[in-house]
This record gives sequence, structure tokens and C-alpha cells, in this order.
Amino acid sequence: MTDPSEMISVRYMVDDVEKAVAFYTTVLDFEVLTNFGSAFADVARGKLRLLLSGPASSAGRPMPDGAKPGPGGWNRIHLIVDDIDAQVARLRAAGAVFRNDIITGPGGKQILLPDPSGNMVELFQPAAFNQPPADATS
Repeated sequence: MTDPSEMISVRYMVDDVEKAVAFYTTVLDFEVLTNFGSAFADVARGKLRLLLSGPASSAGRPMPDGAKPGPGGWNRIHLIVDDIDAQVARLRAAGAVFRNDIITGPGGKQILLPDPSGNMVELFQPAAFNQPPADATS
């Protein structure tokens, strides 16, 4: 496993820590680093450490103005995949419900997958770079 000091950490507020852990480990191949039940867990995939903070966590406490941290929104983690069509087919067969259909842009293809709390996960397949073969001459 990657040294935690070399990882990029992202915190997601979640409604249910156990459901979030199950989603990220079974659907998206993350591994559990720690799990403190309903309050907090963290999972990892490569150099990404995802902190899953439930309502009972310190990150879930209300702010001085009374605002309560919560899940959802449009910020998202971005996972690179080799074959987005195959991944989407596999995930749909497993019961995943996507926010949209695959869209294509100049940089590649993407689709949004909400976790059980509504936080977005973007699956992204980069566009192939059009490079001449290594033996091409100018």
C-alpha cells in the first residue's frame, strides 16, 4: 500500500459510513484503511485516500453559524478507466444507477456515478493522443 504521507486525501460527508464503505470497496475497488463504524472510515485506491465522515464525526459538527456539513454537491473524485463502456456495463449489471449517460468531449469520455449519499464519482476515459508512430520521419 502507498505510504499515507504520499497520498492525496479527499473528505466526503456521507449519510451512512457503512454503506459508503461497502460502495467504494465493492463497486470501485477501494481498500479499507480504517473503519470506526458510524462516525468515520477511510478507504484508498492507489494514491487517493478518501475520508468518509458520517454525521457523528468531528467533521460533521455544525459550524459556529449553525450550518451543518452534508453530502452531495458537484465536486467529485475523478477515476481514470481504460474502457469506460465496459466499466459502465459492468457497474449497471451490478445495479449501479448513473446520474447521466456517457458524454464525450475533447479530452475524453466521462460519466457520473453517485455514491449512496449523493457524492459524485466521475469515471473518465482519456482521449487517445494522436501521435505518429515511433518510426515515422518528418
